[in-house]
Amino acid sequence: MEFNKEKFKTVLSYIINRCENKKNVGKTVICKLLYFSDFNYYEKYETSITNETYIKYERGPYPDHIDEILEEMVEEKLIIINKKPYFGTTIHKYYLQQVPDLSAISTQELSVINEVIDELSYMSAKEVSEYSHGDMPWMIAEDNEDLDYEYVFYRDPEYSVRDYEN
Repeated sequence: MEFNKEKFKTVLSYIINRCENKKNVGKTVICKLLYFSDFNYYEKYETSITNETYIKYERGPYPDHIDEILEEMVEEKLIIINKKPYFGTTIHKYYLQQVPDLSAISTQELSVINEVIDELSYMSAKEVSEYSHGDMPWMIAEDNEDLDYEYVFYRDPEYSVRDYEN
């Protein structure tokens, strides 16, 4: 699987667009929304949306290319970043400067991304990180190791998104 940078940027732009008015959604939450979008899609359709590599970090899955992509998007004036105080810490809030062209994302992919946003975007960074620690791909990996998409097929029912009955 080769990383699809442009598609990743499109998915990231879409998530930022959908969540920019939510006070709790900063970089940590966005990283988990990306992770669950890719891994839930993989469980349902046996392919990733972006083919991003996610790494097991202390605060949960972390997209390998996120820092590089965010920096690039700032330079391209696609997004701006505001650092704001948030419950004794600093949250990195992202704001879209252009409406994203969603033509690279299929309706099926968009459906999974929207399900993830609807289910998880209300959580704080701490809550969504703790939640991600219960997902099998994160639990199986060693610290700082790549997460294996295949472990979605061993998820506990709380995390599983595929109907295995039919």
